Amino acid sequence: MPRRAPEDYPLAAKGPLECALQGRALLNSSFFNKGSAFTLQEREEFNLEGLLPTAVHTLNEQVERAYGQYVSHESPIGKNSFMTSSLLQGCFLNVFEKEKIESILKGFGKEDEIDYIVVSDGEEILGIGDQGVGGIGISTAKLVLMTVCAGVHPNRTLPIVLDCGTDNKDLLEDELYLGLRRPRVRGEEYDEFIDAFVQAVKKQFPQAMLHFEDFGLLNARRILEQYRPRLTCFNDDVQGTGVVTMAAIMAAGWISKIEVKDQRLLVFGAGTAGTGIADQFRDAVAQSGKSKEEASAQVWLFDRPGLLLESHGDSLTAAQIPYARRDEEWSEKDTKDLVAVIREIKPHVLVGCSTCPRSFTEEVVKEMVKHVERPAIFPLSNPTKLHEAIPEDIYTWSDGKALVATGSPFPPVEHKGKQYDIAECNNATCFPGIGLGCILSRATLLSDKMLVAAIKALASQSPALDDPGKPLLPDVEDVRRISAKIACAVVKQAVEEGLNRVQDIPVEDEGDLLDWVQMQMWDPAYRPLKKVDHDTSTRAAKGELGIGRLGTSN
Repeated sequence: MPRRAPEDYPLAAKGPLECALQGRALLNSSFFNKGSAFTLQEREEFNLEGLLPTAVHTLNEQVERAYGQYVSHESPIGKNSFMTSSLLQGCFLNVFEKEKIESILKGFGKEDEIDYIVVSDGEEILGIGDQGVGGIGISTAKLVLMTVCAGVHPNRTLPIVLDCGTDNKDLLEDELYLGLRRPRVRGEEYDEFIDAFVQAVKKQFPQAMLHFEDFGLLNARRILEQYRPRLTCFNDDVQGTGVVTMAAIMAAGWISKIEVKDQRLLVFGAGTAGTGIADQFRDAVAQSGKSKEEASAQVWLFDRPGLLLESHGDSLTAAQIPYARRDEEWSEKDTKDLVAVIREIKPHVLVGCSTCPRSFTEEVVKEMVKHVERPAIFPLSNPTKLHEAIPEDIYTWSDGKALVATGSPFPPVEHKGKQYDIAECNNATCFPGIGLGCILSRATLLSDKMLVAAIKALASQSPALDDPGKPLLPDVEDVRRISAKIACAVVKQAVEEGLNRVQDIPVEDEGDLLDWVQMQMWDPAYRPLKKVDHDTSTRAAKGELGIGRLGTSN
């Protein structure tokens, strides 16, 4: 392969790093600060002598010391507090000050300086509900995963929280709460705020991808659908969950030798995650040549009222309506009992997003096995205590026939002398790669076909394809390789649809494309500093980009 010029890798972060800071100003920049890893030459050149302990340590030695500090905390909350102490704050926007959004965003970078934005209004944080302005922690954590899992440059990301108030009674009564101490703003005023925010992002950072996270049930889907045609945006609760689950479904189909286009899907729990999975299944089926209406007919949703029917009318969300069944199809049939519905539709796949623990009973599992030789049964609700069933029971009740994936990590299961590793539908295996692909191609939109390309790329890496005892999805520990593969698929599909703004991407050769992607993935490695003049240096050299999330005290 001919050697490529540096300009062929526009986001490559390699070689010396220009730095216009010195002394305490340098140490106050989390982007430049290497702590005890500064070489003796750098300490002298950048006026750091006397500001650091004598020993020079490598990054690996710093990691070892930090890990020792981490494990010294015995409780999970202590470990969490230690981890979050290394993260700095992001951007806070007030619902009553929408006229200030544009000027605030300008303070975080110029139009070509931010690649990825995660925004939350903190209304529906998984497992803990409404956290108000505390949603900034979610935005920050997602961006950490973007960096760790996909090599997105930490200084080119921006976490944002939209402070719209909170309906959390404890926060409203807490005098130390940092956000607006009032009930959540809703309706027209909320929508105007969201629109002002999105338009400001599109104007200030036209090449950035906007990632919506942990918005409430009534807002998540409609906001995503409203803005998907206008800019490159993504909702992990809807699309990320759908992609990773669909990848597991696709891998299960390859193992059971039943193509996705011929499968029937029953989703138990039709909220944001459940309907997101339904949508990704529909889109994957539609790519086989069927219409979306025909593909939707292969999906059934089961929620609090039972099987969702058209007669449920106004109680159906916009996301549920395409999958509601005609009442005449179910006249004189039991739509309230899960086992009875399974007996009627004979699904190949049963997905649980209900947060109703132990709802996949022995009778449910055995009914699935009656109609399908290798049913896919995915209890995805988390945390673990909310799972619809534990893998051990599913394997026992199905006599080892079920193909299982879960929403939380579980240990391997022994059944009749054979060990089965349990796949975890962890969104971290998919959304970082999708985001990376959009960033590198500078995609104008994130299309349905790009998401299906990501699904196929993730499913193709299923360890179970080589060994049925292995999990349906690859382990998150291998996530950077996974992300690079997904990014390649997303980039290639973006080029095929003409959605790329970066030209001359080497999509014709898979090896070349993978090299092109990997060369632009940021590595957690200290780069040598190159001293430059402050007055003539770039904003990056002055440490003025991003928010400096990843600090060091080592």
